[in-house]
Amino acid sequence: MPVSAQNPEAILRRLEWTVVRRLDGLLQGDYRTLFRGFGLDLAGLREYQSGDDVRYIDWNVTARLQTPYVRQYVEDREVTAWFLLDLSPSVDFGTVQTLKRSLLIDFVTVLARLLTRHGNRVGAILYADKVNGVIPAQGGRTQVLRLTNELLLQPSLRHAPLTDLAALLAAALRTLRRRSLVFIVSDFISAPGWHKPLGMLAQRHEVLAVRLYDPREMALPDIGPLILEDAETGEQLYVDTHDKHFRRRFVEAARRREYALKVAFDRAGVDVLALSTEDDLAQEIVRFATLRKQQQKAPAAFAASRVHGLSPARSAIDGLDTSLG
Repeated sequence: MPVSAQNPEAILRRLEWTVVRRLDGLLQGDYRTLFRGFGLDLAGLREYQSGDDVRYIDWNVTARLQTPYVRQYVEDREVTAWFLLDLSPSVDFGTVQTLKRSLLIDFVTVLARLLTRHGNRVGAILYADKVNGVIPAQGGRTQVLRLTNELLLQPSLRHAPLTDLAALLAAALRTLRRRSLVFIVSDFISAPGWHKPLGMLAQRHEVLAVRLYDPREMALPDIGPLILEDAETGEQLYVDTHDKHFRRRFVEAARRREYALKVAFDRAGVDVLALSTEDDLAQEIVRFATLRKQQQKAPAAFAASRVHGLSPARSAIDGLDTSLG
């Protein structure tokens, strides 16, 4: 079904059943691992009492003491979260089942719902061929529906100037006055010049980069002659995917791009959640939360591993090397 033909209420209900409920079980209510420094702070532990929420049971302590213990939290402060959303033509690439645009809408809807149901506010800045809209931060389920509806109404541009993420980040620097939680949701296919404003934004706010990709952007299948078209400029190129040397050059170019992105994010001190059009959204969010928890426990070791260990997309590329020989 085309993205524009979907209904925001139906999307939210689907995601509440298929993703949000699963996250409740998998994270056991521990959403603070997603948003370091925001939301809930651990106040202590006490023995489990009848009527306590089982999601807050600390299973490690319970196993050690052979008695159920629950975690107690105190509210830190209200979170204001902003989604910086790249809706340029390249996000309309993907499989028949899932486009990067559809993945973007699902992610925003899920995270907005998780945040607003805990009393937090969410807003968005939209970019297509330019910054073309700001949705002020508000709370409640109605705000989630508004965000989803606005995304569904955004047209898919046939062609546009090369994406300039620097313009989107500069708009955020002008718009966000108070410290906020910022999600940059993009495939990061952009003109150069966005690294500096990303670093500036990360100094003022907690910034998470959500990198959208499709596996076919990492390696071409061996299916014969193709005409490839640049989603943004419309430029076309005839290629023969039977040529293993061309396919290898394609993989090498993708690897260089992955490394350049990794360096940019590391220099800015920004954590990255890489989402593929073939990923299970709930599982990837949980994996990301687990990595952030490990980072909090051993920040130095984790930082060192990040220099060399790239996103899942890079792992997928590395696994292709032997098949191209």
